[in-house]
Amino acid sequence: MTGNDKIQIKQLTPELGPDYLSFFDHDAFVDNPRWQSCYCHFNHAPHEEKKWGERTGEENRAAVSDRISRGQMSGYLAYVDAKTVGWCNASPRSWMTTLEGVPFAGAPEKTGCVICFVIAKPHRGRGLARRLLEAACEGFRQQGFDYAEGYPLEVAGTDAANHHGTLSMFLKAGFERVDSLYGFVLVRKKLQA
Repeated sequence: MTGNDKIQIKQLTPELGPDYLSFFDHDAFVDNPRWQSCYCHFNHAPHEEKKWGERTGEENRAAVSDRISRGQMSGYLAYVDAKTVGWCNASPRSWMTTLEGVPFAGAPEKTGCVICFVIAKPHRGRGLARRLLEAACEGFRQQGFDYAEGYPLEVAGTDAANHHGTLSMFLKAGFERVDSLYGFVLVRKKLQA
């Protein structure tokens, strides 16, 4: 990325579904093929129906495609020079299947979760995740959410491990540390006065 690159952040809509799928098909996990089958479906998947390790990439892709078409997959895409290079899953907490037992403030339907960041390898370390986080918080605020939450690792040793975002990024964005959970840190930001 150079100073001349045109960066755009766009909220995911059904019309942008092909951009999302193409990003996950070709660019998202080039350096981490073990996660290629995820399609950012893990936190939405019905784990009680089928264990994650038994799900295929095709199943996850189809499930996410369906969620996108129904407006039930929420987040932001980052574009550089009109090419999709990043994603932030920013969804209502009530849509998440993996947060049972994680304490929250307010009502789950009024709490937004910023749960995953996926940035194409050539564009990492250049502030795209920060811009996606800003867009997510603003989107939640405009939708009337009371809180935004994040779940970064206390210590992340690899780019892949940083897929929840870095603790320092959340703290710089005004999130406060609330709790430690199994190596993760629950961070929260109040969005409404």
